[in-house]
Amino acid sequence: MTHDYDVVIVGAGPAGLTAALTLGGAQRRVLLLDGGPPRNARATAAHNVFTRDGCAPTGLKTLGLRDLEPYDITVLHTPAREAKPFEDGFAIRHDGGWARARRLLFASGVRDRLPHIPGLRERWGLTVHHCPYCDGWPNRGAKLGVLGSHQEGHHLALNVRAWAGEVSLLTDGPDELTGEQREDLQRIIVPLYTQPITRVSGRDGLTVHFRGGKRLDLEGLFLNPTQVQNSGLPAALGCELDARSRVTVNANGMTSVHGIWAAGDMAGAAQYVTNAAANGMTAAVSLNTTLIHEDVRARGAAFHKSPGEDPQVGVT
Repeated sequence: MTHDYDVVIVGAGPAGLTAALTLGGAQRRVLLLDGGPPRNARATAAHNVFTRDGCAPTGLKTLGLRDLEPYDITVLHTPAREAKPFEDGFAIRHDGGWARARRLLFASGVRDRLPHIPGLRERWGLTVHHCPYCDGWPNRGAKLGVLGSHQEGHHLALNVRAWAGEVSLLTDGPDELTGEQREDLQRIIVPLYTQPITRVSGRDGLTVHFRGGKRLDLEGLFLNPTQVQNSGLPAALGCELDARSRVTVNANGMTSVHGIWAAGDMAGAAQYVTNAAANGMTAAVSLNTTLIHEDVRARGAAFHKSPGEDPQVGVT
């Protein structure tokens, strides 16, 4: 069978773009399916990105796509609609038809599910944030809030306190904290608000409106949203998911299905731009190594271990 591509990569965030760059540099024919804007597209700047600190996420993507131009990489601005095993590879349907590939790499990311509080989504990425390592510096010394309860809210409040001038913990109902966790908050001066939140408002800043009429003015709000897979295709192909719905992979990005890799947020990588990019390269190198071994075997040769070599060396 003749494949259209060596690899189809689903997703063009930092993980997918880096994987494409790595595989293109390895002289592979790559199809990159760009399913749309990055998850952090509403953010004004990405931080802790080597040589690009403060660059807008959409700007990073533009630069990443430009880097692919010298290589045998086809970029289509369409999501993957369907995928199925096909002889010794996979067939993938996109808006332009079907493509065939020897390998498949998912870097399709996750979607954030925000609490159902009116006004919150409109401010997501602007005055409502997820990660203090990404948005802590612009909010240094500010009056901030953390939205969350039980251990997760306690943990995030203690972290955000390292950047903020003031931090309040807003639990939007019962706090579910232990007595010791409440004492922790008192020790580092984090006021606790347990009243249900009716809405948030504000343009440059942010006002939290509580049931009963009380208000709290803040300069920013941090929370840990729940997340779901951006694409249902890994699960449809039989890839194992963990308890948090992340695609289960080994240290090299291999999924439980032969011939499929996953990288970035969707596979549980720490959710930073640089981490996702590194994760994408690791998966791409692993994937390409299997192609090299396959091509060598097809010509009647094989890799052989040297005497005394670590048994893990060359394992794919």
